[in-house]
Amino acid sequence: MVADALRPAATARTLLVTGEAGAGKTAVLDEARHAVVQEGAKVLRLSWETATGPTGAAALADAVCGVLAEVQHGRLLARVTAVRRAQARSGDGSELTLLSTLGETLADAACHVPFALVLDGAERMPPPTANALQLMLRVFRPAGLPVVIAGRPVPRGPAAAPDLATAADRVLDLPPLRPADVGKLVGQRLGRPAEPALLAAVRRSLGPLAGNPAAVLSVLTALDEDGRLVDLDGRTCLAGTEDGLRLTVDAEPLRRVTADGTDAAVVLAGLLHRAELRLEDLHSLIPACAVLAADLGRTVDRLVRERALTIDGDGRLAFAVPALAAALRTLPPRRDVRSMHAAVVQTVAERLGPATAGACHPLLADHVAAAGPALNDGVAVPLLLAAAARDARSYHPRAARAYLSALRRLPPNYPATLGVLREAAELGLGCGDHAGVLALGEPILAGLRDPGPTDGGGLEFAALAWGLSALHEHRSPYDDGAVPREVCARMPRAAMLAALGGRYGIGPLTPWPPSAEPAPDSGRLRDRHGPLPSRAELRTLAAAVGGHEELARAVHGLQREEVCDAAIGRLRDAAAYGDLAGALESVLGERYVRADHSAAGRYHAMVRDYLAGRWDDALSAARGIEQRSGACGGSGTGQLSRALAAEIHCFRGDLVRAREWLDLIPGTVVHPLVARARLGVRYWSGQQDAALEEAWHDVRRARGSGLLTGAERVLLRILAFVEETRPRQARQALEQLAALHAEADTAMTRESLLVARGVLDRDADGAHDAYRSAERRGDRHMMLYCCQVLAEVGDDPQPWLAEAAHHTHLLSLGRPGRVLLGRSAQRRNVPLPRGRSAREGLSEADVQLIGMVGEGGTNRQIAARLACSEKTVEQRLARLFQRTGRRSRVELVAAWLDGSLAGRGPVPDVPPGGAASQGAGSGPAGG
Repeated sequence: MVADALRPAATARTLLVTGEAGAGKTAVLDEARHAVVQEGAKVLRLSWETATGPTGAAALADAVCGVLAEVQHGRLLARVTAVRRAQARSGDGSELTLLSTLGETLADAACHVPFALVLDGAERMPPPTANALQLMLRVFRPAGLPVVIAGRPVPRGPAAAPDLATAADRVLDLPPLRPADVGKLVGQRLGRPAEPALLAAVRRSLGPLAGNPAAVLSVLTALDEDGRLVDLDGRTCLAGTEDGLRLTVDAEPLRRVTADGTDAAVVLAGLLHRAELRLEDLHSLIPACAVLAADLGRTVDRLVRERALTIDGDGRLAFAVPALAAALRTLPPRRDVRSMHAAVVQTVAERLGPATAGACHPLLADHVAAAGPALNDGVAVPLLLAAAARDARSYHPRAARAYLSALRRLPPNYPATLGVLREAAELGLGCGDHAGVLALGEPILAGLRDPGPTDGGGLEFAALAWGLSALHEHRSPYDDGAVPREVCARMPRAAMLAALGGRYGIGPLTPWPPSAEPAPDSGRLRDRHGPLPSRAELRTLAAAVGGHEELARAVHGLQREEVCDAAIGRLRDAAAYGDLAGALESVLGERYVRADHSAAGRYHAMVRDYLAGRWDDALSAARGIEQRSGACGGSGTGQLSRALAAEIHCFRGDLVRAREWLDLIPGTVVHPLVARARLGVRYWSGQQDAALEEAWHDVRRARGSGLLTGAERVLLRILAFVEETRPRQARQALEQLAALHAEADTAMTRESLLVARGVLDRDADGAHDAYRSAERRGDRHMMLYCCQVLAEVGDDPQPWLAEAAHHTHLLSLGRPGRVLLGRSAQRRNVPLPRGRSAREGLSEADVQLIGMVGEGGTNRQIAARLACSEKTVEQRLARLFQRTGRRSRVELVAAWLDGSLAGRGPVPDVPPGGAASQGAGSGPAGG
């Protein structure tokens, strides 16, 4: 629209582009000007900012003469002279004559040398000059001269500057950027796609400014300055937590807030960062510092008027833009904010007493924690404990902070201290707040260093809770020096937790400690009434990775009828993938508290997405786990998400990224899932002999360590690689699979054995049984391999080839998957399937693309949302047109909305994503 307004026209037309600061007005003008200039048109800037002397019509005349000097046409010399004469007489009250002359002069110049005028920053124009421009454009319109003006909306009021909108033929109000546009802008700024979590964090930090281009770019610049952007798996991710995302110091919203001084605004930002603040709390500061309290009051009034600060119905203050508050906190305060927090608490505590104040006003606990040593323990501790007891029933996060703050003030090993420690640990476990439980490490360690005569089970419970939470965050509980090793001798369950981690890919693999009878005081830990697993449950979790006899004995030791065969099956599946959260849920049942935000919870979701074929979501989860590991200071001991990410990239043909993920895993890690990924990546990278030799070694090492579940997929992959070229090794793999199944007896070992016999012995019935078993478990990748085997050994290959093509499409497999389909079809001398059945209809990716087209998205906007190139979008749309028989975007969307696409016949099945990356070799997709 703006570019059209700048093109030559027979009549006068004026366009006003409005938008808040940073909305992109200048960028729109520059882009439109560039587009028009490329077509050969002339666009000149009407500069008023360099004008000196008086304002009004005279200043406008100077700017117009400067524009005409750029036109460089001999005919205009007389016109410029006429303008100057009229300007000289304007002091006698003939300003209208000057404006009329300006309009005629500009119209004549545009007639002989077509050009357009642009004026940016109209809101900064002096009111007399803006008034003159408004009058010239309304009354003395320069015919044939396009004029585009950009500026902020003019506030209404008697003293407001003239509204140029009344002189415009059309007003274009730039709306905030849509989320898709923000993603595109961030991608352009960073030079690569951004992780959705980064985009969401930026939007949350900006609040109402989330659609403001300048604000978005300011936050990205600050992130770059702070070194908080990392490249991971081809995307830019946020390093650490999103807390503290800020605007740069030169950002316009920050300049507005600090225009009248920074002291009160910085203090206010510091107060709101650590605790809630209400209007009534400002009165509490008057006895401590009346001058600052008055400054804060005035600052609050000003920021509320400017909509930088909000006040809810309860009088709570909050910055509308969290990134603005974070930017204020980077400025040096001239006052001690901790004393302000203490003053807020002291006033209420003196009036009600500490305990009553905490029970009646639990939000004061955050002020106590922020005050630190500025508040004495006699006031702080009773208030914190009373507030925590009150909030434990309603608002867990603040209760956890209150407990932690109280524990830092209480002496260790007092009965009261240990009771508080247990309450805090129980609260964290009960809410799935494993990061909060890990924060209790310092008081736990202090108690373990100097144990008291008796602790009522509080210290032991807290230590065990800490160990379980460490596993949830993919950290080794007791091997990193955080807890003394002698703890394992005093607490057998602590040693069990440490050993359990190694069996699920978390920390080193250590021998299982000798079984011990329950201690006389074990009832204090309430084994059967909370999320902390008992010794029998820990033995069951550990036995799930080994043989079926050992697991049967462990399950018998549970002495519970509710552990059914289905739960044991889920436990075995989870153990094969090192899915600690899934395994705990299978054993604990309703006692397990979901912790989706923990590393174990994220990995549990990743495994589900991997098995279901949602591989893009699985990769996103892997990136999130990696970021969380760095943000929490973890050592990255949960290696299995890296192995699974390498596995996905490997089968999609991107061996470069697969190797990048695999290189993050130390060579000392012993787990079948890691061995499986190593085998596939190294084999397809051209290291066939070394890959196979190391895979055999990994299988022996895993079995020798008691890790049986998951080893069957390594053996199956070895067999798939060597079935044609090394028959002896293939038979050896089959024998090993049979022995492994006899020892472990899981659904996955049975499937692998049946498929292996289908490959070597051409047992179609067994391969079909394996397919049905994998289908029940929801393992799409195993289903694909079964289809390929059945296509080669079954009676009718066509249905299985079509099913394999369907899975290949959904998994977005690269060249390896397509080569395998071609090889299977060639062996049976049948054509490749060219369609998907009508019942399948369109894929989720197809529906998503049609939805974005229906929203009016351009190829560029769709490419930004899908993190691909515009050419890829064009290719996908062309394939959709071909498959559906539609010729345009409108027809495609209309057909989808009226349901006519649902009943279409077979359509070509072309796997999305284009060709595979260079270096991808062909190989089996099985295992």
